[in-house]
Amino acid sequence: MPDDVPSPSDELTVGQLAARSGVAVSALHFYEREGLITSRRTSGNQRRFARETLRRVAFVRASQRVGIPLARIRAALATLPGDRTPTAKDWHRLSAGWHADLDARIEQLTRLRDHLTDCIGCGCLSLRKCILVNPHDALADEGPGPRTLLVDGIED
Repeated sequence: MPDDVPSPSDELTVGQLAARSGVAVSALHFYEREGLITSRRTSGNQRRFARETLRRVAFVRASQRVGIPLARIRAALATLPGDRTPTAKDWHRLSAGWHADLDARIEQLTRLRDHLTDCIGCGCLSLRKCILVNPHDALADEGPGPRTLLVDGIED
């Protein structure tokens, strides 16, 4: 076997990757189109994924579950080394970068939990008309969306 072709035991087919990761084949194809994971093609044009792709897929799924947008996930994955398998130190560095973002998201979810009833509890269902929370639609000057529930920097 040539030196530049990995051993078959070092790679997974898309079906094997799907079975091991719990992610549908169609989602893996999507991840690849989005640049989150990569594969090589065999001479028969079949995808082959390096085993470490399992960690990337796990990272993507965990990041998506906490609401991290794909663009941020892609940017984070791009910081991993391309010339070697990422180490535990690489993954720790990457994960540490999410702490501030996750803290902001937790704050946003806490505010949503604690104040959502205030908005819909009065029955008007409109901040534009709400004389208690947003008289004369003053919050419109701050930008679009639910201004009282958003945390700075998180409007994805």
